[in-house]
Amino acid sequence: MRNAIGVSLIVVTLMLSLSTPPATAAQRPIRLATTTSTDNSGLLRQLLPPFEEQTGYPVHVIAVGTGKALRMGRDGDADVLLVHAYEDEMEFVSARYGVNRRDVMYNDFVIIGPHTDGAKIRGLKDALAALNRIQKAQLPFVSRGDDSGTHKRERWLWRQAGITPGGSWYREAGQGMGKVLQMAEELDGYTLTDRGTWLAHKPTLTHLLLLVAGDQRLYNRYGIIAVSPQRYEDINYRGAMRLIEWLTSQQGQDIIKNFTINGETLFFPLAGAN
Repeated sequence: MRNAIGVSLIVVTLMLSLSTPPATAAQRPIRLATTTSTDNSGLLRQLLPPFEEQTGYPVHVIAVGTGKALRMGRDGDADVLLVHAYEDEMEFVSARYGVNRRDVMYNDFVIIGPHTDGAKIRGLKDALAALNRIQKAQLPFVSRGDDSGTHKRERWLWRQAGITPGGSWYREAGQGMGKVLQMAEELDGYTLTDRGTWLAHKPTLTHLLLLVAGDQRLYNRYGIIAVSPQRYEDINYRGAMRLIEWLTSQQGQDIIKNFTINGETLFFPLAGAN
C-alpha cells in the first residue's frame, strides 16, 4: 500500500512539473512597442530585467513614437504597447485593436530653451502664452514632427494657442526626443519634451534650460495596452498580459517610483488610480 502511494505521488509530481513550467523557463519573446521617452530615460533598463528574470519572458523593445507604436499594434507587429496619447489609445481600444488598457505612470511635458531666452518665457506657467511669445519672436522651435505622443501634444498646444506654426523658425525634425534636444542645443532653440528625457539628457545640454512647466495642459499620462488576440492569432497575448500585470503590480510601480536621475524623480506611479 505504501509503495502504491509513493508511486502515485511521484506521478502527480511529474504531471504538475510538466503542466506548470518554472518561472525561469524560456518563454516566447514579448514585442513591446513603446515611446522613445521610456527608452531614452533609462526607465526600461530598470523595469524589464526583473520581469524577465522572474517570468522567463524576454522582452524585445521597439522604441518609436506613440503614433508608430499604435500603427504597429494595428498591423499586428507588436504584442503590447506602452504609449502616451490617451485619446488615441482609447480610440485604438474602441476599434478593437487593443484590450485591457491600464494606466501605468505619469510625468509632464516641459518647454526647454536657450539660456539667452529671447522669447522671454522663463518662469511662465501658461504654455500657450509661451508658444505665442516664441512665435512672435520668430525664434527657432524644433518639433519632433514624427506623430509621437510628444508631437501630438505639441500640435494640440499650438491649436489651443490659435497658431499654425510654420516658416523658417519652425523646424520639423522627424526624429526621437534625444535627437530633437541635440538640435535645439545646436540652434539655440526651443522645444517641447517630456521631463524624463530632459533629465536624462540634461548633463550633455550646456546651452538649454527648463523654462516652462506646471501648466495642467502639460500633464503626460502613460498607458499600456495588449494587442487583441481576436485580431491576430499569433499575438503573444499571454506574455503581454504578464507584462501588463507586472508593470501595474506593487513591485513594478515601486521601481517606477524609485527611478531617479541625480535625485530627481522622472515618472510617478499611476496604476493605483485604475
